[in-house]
Parts: sequence; structure tokens; C-alpha cells
Amino acid sequence: MPYGYEINELAKEESWRMFRILGELVEGFDNLSGIEPAVTIYGSARLGVDDELYGETEEIAYQLGQLGFSIVTGGGPGVMEAANKGARKAGVTSVGLNISLPEEQVCNAYATKSITFDHFFTRKVMLVKYAIAFVIMPGGLGTLDELTEVLTLMQTHKIKPFPVVLFNSEFWKGFLDWLQSSVLSRKYVSENDFDLLRVLDRPEEVVEAIRRWYVGHEVVGRKALLK
Repeated sequence: MPYGYEINELAKEESWRMFRILGELVEGFDNLSGIEPAVTIYGSARLGVDDELYGETEEIAYQLGQLGFSIVTGGGPGVMEAANKGARKAGVTSVGLNISLPEEQVCNAYATKSITFDHFFTRKVMLVKYAIAFVIMPGGLGTLDELTEVLTLMQTHKIKPFPVVLFNSEFWKGFLDWLQSSVLSRKYVSENDFDLLRVLDRPEEVVEAIRRWYVGHEVVGRKALLK
């Protein structure tokens, strides 16, 4: 097969890929419009249901749901399942934004509104777009990726500086110490970048921090039940 033919076919495939990406964005906007106010909860997919953190995640989502917040997660197991479970228990919209992977990640049973994406970056857009706060539970590389992306979007003023809560100070201590000692010391970040973070250890502290911030700011989609 001629080399030029392969190049042309590749170019056509890339062009059609752009339409598939656009389709994912349109599906996300159409399906998630109106879920505000929402809180996105990130964390490990490898968390077991018997782990204390699973119960704490469920409680955070439940209490936020009691205040009227929709809950958005990546739709998988672990922390995501616990958060969707808490939202469903509270009777609010429980969003699971799943991703197609080689080892298929099945959307958990507690999401009442589910979308499966082929592209990580379109999924990330949806995880951020409707949230007025972000709760970062302990997790691995994916969680760190999502945390640093959210902070970068705020640092560069691409989104508003919404609350970013790191749950479990013991887990996050090493990361924060490294940011202070290695990153800040080299002036790769600014001191005020740390103002974007809140480090909390109890579910009720997380809920109260988000509630207090929310009622103190002009936020689109505010619900009257939030006092």
C-alpha cells in the first residue's frame, strides 16, 4: 500500500476523531445541564468497601446531598462508588462520569446519571465544569493528576477559585511538605497558591467548609434550601 495513502487515511481518521470528541462534549453538556450546584469528589478506585475511608466518603456525599448539592464522580468503584452511594441515599443527583479503558471500568450502581467517555480530557472537562467545590480523597496517580489540574486551572484563572479540600491530613502531609520544601523553595509556585487548599480530617468539617464558602459567595445555581 503506498505510503501517501496511509498518510491520507490517518488524516481522515484524525478529522473524524475531532467530531467524536465534539460529540462527547455535546452529550456531556446536554446531560449535565441543570445539575448545579454540584461538588466533584475525586479519589482512589481501589478503595475497599470495608475501608474507613469508604464510609467517610459516603458520609461527606450524603451530608452535601442533604444540603442540596449534586455529587459528581468518575463513576467507578472505590471512592467514586462511596460518593455516588451517599448522594443517592440523600436523594440528590448522583453523577458518574465513566471512562472506557482496556481493562473495562464498570460504572457503579449508585450513579443516577451516567455517561461513558472515550477520551480522558473530555471527561475531565465535565468533572470540573459544574462543580463549585472539589473534595480530594486519598488516591493514586489519577487523583494527583486531577488535583493538580484543578489547581492549575485556578492558578491560571481559567476557572474561579472554588474550594479544594484535601481529606485526611496524614495522607497528604508528605505531598504538601514536598510542595513547600522542594517546589515553593525554588519559586516554581507562589505562596498564595496554597490559599486554594483546605486540609481537613472529618466529614462534617468538609461539609461545613463548603457550605460556608457557598453561602458567602455569589454562585450561579444557588438553591434556597442552603442556609
